[in-house]
Amino acid sequence: MIKLFRNFLLVLSIFSQTIFADGFIVIPRPHPLPNPFPLEVVYHNVEVKIDGQSAVTRIDQSFYNPSNFQLEGYYIFPVPKGAVINNFTMVINGKETKAELLDSDKARKIYEDIVRQMRDPALLEYSEQNIFKLRIFPIEPRSEKKISISYTQLLESDNNLFEYIYPLNTEKFSAKPLKNVSVKIDLKSDNKLKNIYCPTHEVDIVNKSDNHSVISYEAENIRPDTDFKLYFSKNQSVVGLSLLTYKSGNKDGYFMLNASPSIQIDKNNIENKDITFILDVSGSMSGEKLEQAKKALLYCINNLNEGDHFNIIRFSTEAYSLFKNLENVDKQKMSEAKSFINDLQAIGGTNIEEAFNLAFKNYQQSSRTHFVVFLTDGKPTIGEMNEDKLVKRILNSNKTNSRIFTFGVGNEINTHLLDKLTDATKAWRTYVSDEEDIEIKVSNFYDKIQSPVLSNLKLDFENIDIYQTYPKDLPDLFKGSNMIVFGRYKGNGNSTIKLTGMLNGEKKIFRLNNKFTNDRSEYNFIPSLWASRRIGYLLDLIRLNGEDKELVEEVTTLAREHGIITPYTSYLIMEDEEIRIRGGRLVDGFQTLPPRPELKKENEADYFRMKDKSGKGSVEVSKEFQGLNSASNIRQTQQGNERMYYTDSDGKRKNITQQVKNVLGRAVYQQDNYWVDSELQNQSNKKKVRVQFNSDEYFKLLNKEPETAQFLALGQNVRFFHNNVFYEVHE
Repeated sequence: MIKLFRNFLLVLSIFSQTIFADGFIVIPRPHPLPNPFPLEVVYHNVEVKIDGQSAVTRIDQSFYNPSNFQLEGYYIFPVPKGAVINNFTMVINGKETKAELLDSDKARKIYEDIVRQMRDPALLEYSEQNIFKLRIFPIEPRSEKKISISYTQLLESDNNLFEYIYPLNTEKFSAKPLKNVSVKIDLKSDNKLKNIYCPTHEVDIVNKSDNHSVISYEAENIRPDTDFKLYFSKNQSVVGLSLLTYKSGNKDGYFMLNASPSIQIDKNNIENKDITFILDVSGSMSGEKLEQAKKALLYCINNLNEGDHFNIIRFSTEAYSLFKNLENVDKQKMSEAKSFINDLQAIGGTNIEEAFNLAFKNYQQSSRTHFVVFLTDGKPTIGEMNEDKLVKRILNSNKTNSRIFTFGVGNEINTHLLDKLTDATKAWRTYVSDEEDIEIKVSNFYDKIQSPVLSNLKLDFENIDIYQTYPKDLPDLFKGSNMIVFGRYKGNGNSTIKLTGMLNGEKKIFRLNNKFTNDRSEYNFIPSLWASRRIGYLLDLIRLNGEDKELVEEVTTLAREHGIITPYTSYLIMEDEEIRIRGGRLVDGFQTLPPRPELKKENEADYFRMKDKSGKGSVEVSKEFQGLNSASNIRQTQQGNERMYYTDSDGKRKNITQQVKNVLGRAVYQQDNYWVDSELQNQSNKKKVRVQFNSDEYFKLLNKEPETAQFLALGQNVRFFHNNVFYEVHE
């Protein structure tokens, strides 16, 4: 049987250690083939039904043979330990074919033999899994093979936090990008669902009820390289808390805390809000801009909660307030507001100072949180026009700690002004391009803040020393959303986490008892997400307050360690690497990204756009940094990757980040024939242990240190640091 695995052609890339792995086809090479990957994956669709702790997964895959050769092979599918295969369907020559289930001991021997004979390290990932296999013959030229599998498993839980993992690390799984990939999870529970979170993919979550949610992911024409991970908890409390931790070796650990309110909340647990809408009606807003803004404002007014207080201020050369004070939501006031909005016309200059002075003057402090929604398309042209002085004046007049949410429309806005206002008031900024619909942007935003649950939040961790937490200042918590906090910690052990907040003037406290530990390697996405948030925070400090040498050095160091693209990484580091290459000092050194002259001009421009206070470049930089600063999944850490495309010598469009992998929470870079662990930049004085690929020592290392499989799976030449040892695997 082992002979049939020779000349293995279809392999998988490894992003992280997983519990199980995707199905793939192993094919011998009976004839010379023009492409090293003989099969294409047409689609890969996954449907999951989770009820309580039981999960049923159904996979539909379609493989296409584009060659002119008839192929023979084996379909192999590693399954989670303890999973039971319910159904397998594959029609071969009009007949259903059964699968053969292999136990983990036999599976390990098979894969070690494959690695030894095929010299294919990628398969190391599967060495400890239960596997079933099926002989496939024939795979006709220009034909498809459709495979359907379903299995049932019992989900693992840790302190009432449940975990579901499905591998999508299929970058090398197909000769071409997958035409369609989809994952749909129907999640049901007897208890209230909380903290539904996917750290790896941009998913759509539709909450049907407190006990039922649907999570969806879909993409086209991609090479997926990240396992799909979903976490959720069950909690009867109004606000549920969940904690994930990751720690490697003797270093300080990383944590992720998720705070999520119930999907359906009694109105007594929703904070009545005070809200003032400030709308720019200067001449530049005329036409479609103003019409969209008016529709957006009408949407917000129509969706005010009973018990809310509100006001509207329009401004141009002067500012005018609908009411002298914030008014209750009633039929008469709503009618007045709608008439006021419909009558708005665009004319005059932009007097931002007077608009805010009027907003705060007409607000009478209460026990509730005051939200200010500020929409403008321009820079101040009347009143105070100096950005720093204007910000200082607005914040000094904000005696009630009002949250200032800003909407910048178009490119002629002072992004520094808007960003400083939001950062100082625990709010967030939104930018609307000329091609985007203002109404949609504003209405989507309002849906998020419509129903506050807790304000003035504070976190306390007993018995654990935490630091560098992000967001730096905790935002308010709203119905239908969650708050994710990333940070570092020292030590291990049990801790009581306490979240305190205010609800209609009354203090509310929510607690979580959990353990800070380092025994869950599948949580290795946490360091990258933490690094993204810290980098975004530091970049905003630099952009808004000027360059600081120490901050720049920290940004570049973190970017190198975690493979995150920033204006500094893509421009300054490139120059640094060019110098080091010319100096001949990269024999055992650390190179972040191979410098490419064709990228230098664009990235140089990107670096200097950081200093712009307005214009398209300034808007793009602000959006990118906010994306890093609020990243909650792996995709959002890749804000700057679009800058890194180039055309190779064969005329193919590639991205330089393809030479970067993430292993055990840190970046590994491809340098010529080697994959090099970024940790080595800090460990150059460590003794080197050289291990030859495919040797007895190689497999002894794998058996003794199972986590090293994640490095070994990268290739035949790897340099990495693990458990205080510098390993060099070589051919």
